[in-house]
Amino acid sequence: MQPPYKVMFLFGTRAEILKLAPIIRLMHRDVDKWQAVLVATAQGDSQLLNDTLEYLKFHVDFSVDASNIANSNEVEQLSQLLHNLNNVINAGQPDMVLVAGDATTSLAASLISFYHHIPLGHVEAGLRTYERYSPFPDEMHRRLTDDLANLYFAPTTGARDNLLQEHHPAKQIYVTGNTAVDSVECNLQEDFDHPLLRKIPADHRILLMTMRRKDNLGTPMKRVFHTMRDIIETNKDVELIFPVYPHAEEVSLADEVLGEHERIHLIEPLNHHDFLNIAARSAILLTDSGGLQEEAPALHRPVLLLRDETERQEAVSLGSVKIVGTDPTTIQQAVFELLNDEKKYRQMEQAEMPFGDGHASEKILNIIEKYLYQK
Repeated sequence: MQPPYKVMFLFGTRAEILKLAPIIRLMHRDVDKWQAVLVATAQGDSQLLNDTLEYLKFHVDFSVDASNIANSNEVEQLSQLLHNLNNVINAGQPDMVLVAGDATTSLAASLISFYHHIPLGHVEAGLRTYERYSPFPDEMHRRLTDDLANLYFAPTTGARDNLLQEHHPAKQIYVTGNTAVDSVECNLQEDFDHPLLRKIPADHRILLMTMRRKDNLGTPMKRVFHTMRDIIETNKDVELIFPVYPHAEEVSLADEVLGEHERIHLIEPLNHHDFLNIAARSAILLTDSGGLQEEAPALHRPVLLLRDETERQEAVSLGSVKIVGTDPTTIQQAVFELLNDEKKYRQMEQAEMPFGDGHASEKILNIIEKYLYQK
């Protein structure tokens, strides 16, 4: 096969397109060799995804009608995506399909690629908790996607080992690092300025929190919000920044528990550039996100994980991430320790970086080129 190679990128969430963006940018720089075809399904919040695409300055080639997808259950989402993506694949006729992570779009794309005999590359392959329903449905999505993939871009040796233990072909598995680190490297800005940061006294420490997983909605989220308010009220030099995900229940809970406090800043979701630079200027990051676990070690910032398990165990083992779940006492103890014990803080801040050297996208593109050339 000779270039230009047509690679179709399928994504339905902000997290997915941010993981794929460094690879797409490289393709855009070499149009004689690559044709990147972008397919957006907006399986999550469509406005957030559209804002992210606008921020990235990416043009979408196919936009799947998401009017009935975002608010449906997982079975209905998958059914509708299979139907719609089948039409997209027929129209686009790509040489390869590329997906990232574990969303419903990734699973749907992997099934459609299989039925059409189109090679599938899986960015961030091999992540596991080995808990069937936790996180749900992500764990089974990524396992099934790996069962159908042709190329595995594992972010770590641990992810590679998971794939090998599951008897995936060793010659198709590549340890590339994580493309999230590539984004950190190109987004950090030494002279970064933001109106929100100007409001916060220079001698105050910032806690930056993200929380949006479905399994944390309701009581777990309310527990965390009350805990964070208590922490802010008992530490006069600490401020909380919380970009609130545009989900009605989350917005309502945030306003109810965290609202009307001068050192708690409830804001709309930030673009990725601003978020990374504010994270780099924060003392502690609290999150139930997967992506921030990967970005934080590159930012040299401690992460407290608001979940009971992680598929990114390397970050926990090396000390940059600590699992605290949603238990108030555990969260308070972890935050107070990092705020008051400089030695503990430095240990997390200076933990070894487990997710690569910031060149994962280049490695992935070289592997894809070699694979397609040999077909």
